[in-house]
Amino acid sequence: MEKQILSGNEAVALGAFQAGVKMASAYPGTPSTEILQNFATYDGVYAEWAPNEKVALEVAIGSAMTGVRTLFTTKHVGLNVAADPLMTLAYTGIPGGLLMVCADDPGMHSSQNEQDNRYYARFAKIPMLEPSDSQEAKAMVEAGLLLSEQHDTPTLLRMTTRVCHAKGIVAVDAQNQAAIPKAEGFTRDLKKFVMIPAFAKQRHPLVLEREARLAEVTEASPFNRIEWNDLSIGVITSGIAYQYVKEILPDASVLKLGMTFPLPKKMIQAFAAKVDRLFVVEELEPYIEEEIRIMGLAVEGKVFFPRLDELSPDAVAAGFAKAGVLPFDLPPAAEKAPGSEMPRPPLLCAGCPHRGLFYALNKMKAIVHSDIGCYTLSVLPPLQSIDSTLCMGASISMAHGTAKAMAQAGLEDKRPVFAAIGDSTFFHSGITSLLDVIYNRGNVNVIIMDNRITAMTGGQQNPGTGRTLQMEETIAVDIIELVKALGVQRAREIDPFDLQGTLAALKEEIDHDGPSVLVTKRPCIQLFRQDPKAVRVVDTDACIGCKMCLKLGCPSISQGAIIPDEEGKKERRYSSIDAATCYGCALCEQVCKQNAISVVAG
Repeated sequence: MEKQILSGNEAVALGAFQAGVKMASAYPGTPSTEILQNFATYDGVYAEWAPNEKVALEVAIGSAMTGVRTLFTTKHVGLNVAADPLMTLAYTGIPGGLLMVCADDPGMHSSQNEQDNRYYARFAKIPMLEPSDSQEAKAMVEAGLLLSEQHDTPTLLRMTTRVCHAKGIVAVDAQNQAAIPKAEGFTRDLKKFVMIPAFAKQRHPLVLEREARLAEVTEASPFNRIEWNDLSIGVITSGIAYQYVKEILPDASVLKLGMTFPLPKKMIQAFAAKVDRLFVVEELEPYIEEEIRIMGLAVEGKVFFPRLDELSPDAVAAGFAKAGVLPFDLPPAAEKAPGSEMPRPPLLCAGCPHRGLFYALNKMKAIVHSDIGCYTLSVLPPLQSIDSTLCMGASISMAHGTAKAMAQAGLEDKRPVFAAIGDSTFFHSGITSLLDVIYNRGNVNVIIMDNRITAMTGGQQNPGTGRTLQMEETIAVDIIELVKALGVQRAREIDPFDLQGTLAALKEEIDHDGPSVLVTKRPCIQLFRQDPKAVRVVDTDACIGCKMCLKLGCPSISQGAIIPDEEGKKERRYSSIDAATCYGCALCEQVCKQNAISVVAG
């Protein structure tokens, strides 16, 4: 049998292909992005980036209604966007296999919160599987599709960042075509698919009946297993936490849960009855622990293990040490490296087209509601030019609310209000927000940053790029024409690398009464190669060390060596530009009042 080393995301993509999935849809979001990127490379499949997760799930539902095995993927906050169709889908059921992969992000490595999406399975009453490694991730894809088909339900495959991105050995079986059900096409069933109240009332009892059936299925699931060892300690765990438990307490008895909704209550009771002390080790919320307490069993969990951040072997060891059951002494805490309390913050890339805009916005003394994207980093010094970031598309809506409230209440605060949103984010959720501004006669200055790609998640295509996920040419949405069609009377493009032009444009929009849209038009630097002829250098004779260029926050610029004057008395520290990383955006040249920065000669 062939074996490969795959990440959890790669394993899911392979599992979907081998399980006969023909259709997949998603909106890119870390840590789930690579699933569809890998799936799209297989022959005979269709995969697409949808404008947002709600649309992606609805596309997947339409596909699965035909009996075709279908995959939908999202990061945890994306499932919030898709929750509307999900909750009613749980009522209608689905004739074809529909696997919903949701990647949670404990520790918030690339997210605005660390919500625990296990509760969505309980909320919607749909089956949930949780892999602890890449091999299980692959196996659970086909198992989840079978659950979906056998019980007329979507199945939730809940992963976390470590499972998504960690690599492991995966047995790669040959595709078994005989095991893939034949799609029969769409069958009309009004009482099943048309959720008017009268029909929905008939479906709700079926949801409860399905939940009862699934409760029996989970008791026999091969993904739920007991590993008997020392009976003085019993640990119930799931997902990546299982790996940490096995590393820290290899001799403990473990109930490893892979199907976590519904929970196997009979198995849990049998396990609890044989161990002297029962623990639950799980990331984030006490989802399993609370269910066990409801069952009337004595259990220990979050009193020892944190609800914050992702778990690690060290955190699990510390928890068991607090409980007095760690079979070894914790090593003394290692001395922290100097500066580790304040780690180097992430920065906008050298040459990023967003830098000039946010430098200019900082000069406006305005209220700036920002959206989700690379540009959120402009909150950090030295730019510090945004005031809020909440969720996809919220910048425009929040700016509208702020401006309306300030005008209605007659507040003394007369600052102009801006909304800053990226191109992909605008397509995701910003269009309807802008429509609200236009319809309700708002006074908001909207800036749409068109860098020709979905940059923050690694450079995925979107409706403005002219290419699909599978790199087919398609229509590229013209943002200016789109916003004019919504009713915007004042819309134009600006160049964020033209600092004076950008400053002038912002001032003009502040003086304008009513909604307006500025579109910054510069591609993400990841889309082109560095031009050595555009690299800037500092003339150390002209540089006076005023630090104006450092206010851009460009990682290519730093303070160089200390230079004494001719008499060796006065000293100054001039600026230095790293030629290996400079992309020649020329912003530093524009802010230098000493004309000390210029292009490399020749």
